[in-house]
Parts: sequence; C-alpha cells; structure tokens
Amino acid sequence: MTDKKTLIDSARRTIAIEHQCIADLNDRLDQSFIHACELILACEGRIVVTGMGKSGHIARKIAATLSSTGTPAMFVHPAEASHGDLGMITDKDVVLALSNSGTTEELMNILPLLKRKGVPFITLTGNPASVLAETADANLDVSVSQEACPLGQAPTSSTTAALVMGDALAMALLEARGFTEEDFAFSHPGGRLGRRLLLKVKDLMHQGDEIPSVTPGTLLKDALYEISAKGLGMTTITDASGHLQGVFTDGDLRRALDAGCDIMQTQVDSVMTHHGKTVSPQAMATEAARLMEENRIYTLIVVDDSGALNGVIRMHDLLQANVI
Repeated sequence: MTDKKTLIDSARRTIAIEHQCIADLNDRLDQSFIHACELILACEGRIVVTGMGKSGHIARKIAATLSSTGTPAMFVHPAEASHGDLGMITDKDVVLALSNSGTTEELMNILPLLKRKGVPFITLTGNPASVLAETADANLDVSVSQEACPLGQAPTSSTTAALVMGDALAMALLEARGFTEEDFAFSHPGGRLGRRLLLKVKDLMHQGDEIPSVTPGTLLKDALYEISAKGLGMTTITDASGHLQGVFTDGDLRRALDAGCDIMQTQVDSVMTHHGKTVSPQAMATEAARLMEENRIYTLIVVDDSGALNGVIRMHDLLQANVI
C-alpha cells in the first residue's frame, strides 16, 4: 500500500521546485522581453504561436490568452506548417515559437522560410545558446534548474515556466494597450463577466403589457387583482401621463392589513410607497443589482429622465441572466 505521507511529500517537492523555477524568471525580464513586447505591439497582423509536443499545448494556451486580452493570436502546428499551413503566416505577422531545447526539428525546418518572408521571430527557449534562441529577434529565457519529474524526463517545470512567461507577456501587452474590462467583456460575451459588463437594465426589464400598473384612486382589491394578473409581486401607480406616483408591494399590503384597512374600500394611493426606488433603463444591470442589495429589495421600477414609467426589473431577472 502506498504511504500517504510519501504522496504528500512528492506533491510538495513538485510545487517547491516549480515555485523556484517561476521565481527565477524575474531575473530574465530584460531588454529581450521589452523588445518582444515592442515587436508584438507593432504587429499589424496576428501573433502566430507555435510549438511541438508539450510546448505545443502551452503554445495553444498562450495564443488563447493573447487573443482574449487584446492581442489577436492563433496557434499553428509546426509540423503542419511544413505541409501547407505556412501559407497562413503573412509578412504582417509575428511568430512566437516555444521550444525547451531550442533545437526542435519542426521549428528549425520552417525558420529559414520565416526569415525569407521577413517575419519577426520571438522564441521562448530553455537554452539561450541554441540555434533558435540566437536566430530569434528576441529570445525569452525560460530555462529551469531542474524538472519536477524525479526522472528528469517529463516536461514539468519547463512547461510551467513557459506558461508563466507567456502570461507575463500577455499581461504586459494588455496594460500597454490600455485594454479595459469592457474590452474583455466584448471578447467574452458568453461569460459571466461579459454579461455583467454589457447588459443594461433595458435588456432585462419587463415592459409594455407585462408591467403591472394602476392609477390613483384604484381600490386596493383591484390593485391586488393587477398584482396577481401580472405575476411580479407588486404594482406601480401612475398618473394619466404615465409618470410614476408610487409602488404597492406585498410589504405595503401587510402594513395596510395590520392597520385595519378594508381592501374593498381603501384606495391604493393611500397605502402605497410614494415613488419607490427607481433605476434608469440605460443603467448597467450590475447597478440595478447593487441598488437592490443596498436597499434589501427585490424589485426596481425603471423610469426615464422625465419620471415616465418604462419597466420593472427584479432580482430574479438578474439571477436568470447570470448578472449576479
């Protein structure tokens, strides 16, 4: 039976080795890193990220990170590049190649063709003295003192170092471009952040015939019928021009009954909450969520700048849209 302590010790040793390899990268952030950033920022095409084997897996992730943070990128398999995919690379692109050894055959095969095209060539290598590193316009040194693999064979520390350097490059470029949360949201419209930053109240509110609404002077019994018919748990009270006068909720109903009001005789505007909490249809949905949370309410009335009723938005609508 495997000793449990041995399993934990092995895991801790792996983390310690990789932690040190990442820390060592700090001293490698030199003029080459700056030049790599400058080449990418000046790129008029795409960043073509490439690598074989485990380096290829890391290259795919770096390409995805660059693309989602303001630097259009794509992954090209170096072996496929030699069989036609090299045509995907234009002289407006920049190539970012990953190779721990710096001598990956598939990359070496396409290097002369890239040079002939005049494509800027950036490398992430574990061997700064390798042919790829010395031929590159900028080489980022991601060498490691040892692999976390006790056999010294499986790429572990080396792939982690390459991944972290790729992230460092992407984040430096993000800040240099002034890439914002809103920019990120536009490239992630299907994600929660995208919805939080792009959706406005008008996109989620109930409007038109869905809005429960009665006029001043309406008997409480009829207001309750409107609440029941529209199913939003409340009703608005508006004047003849459609401007909000107040809101009547289940809380107002409980207070009215506690006060002994007769629902058959009482007018709704005598027991309504005057005006109530409102929000603009142009406000971000996250602003509506903040207002509801701060005021401990579950519904907001949507009015325009003139105070005219536009709609109703509920906490449930925000939850359904994954805004909160």
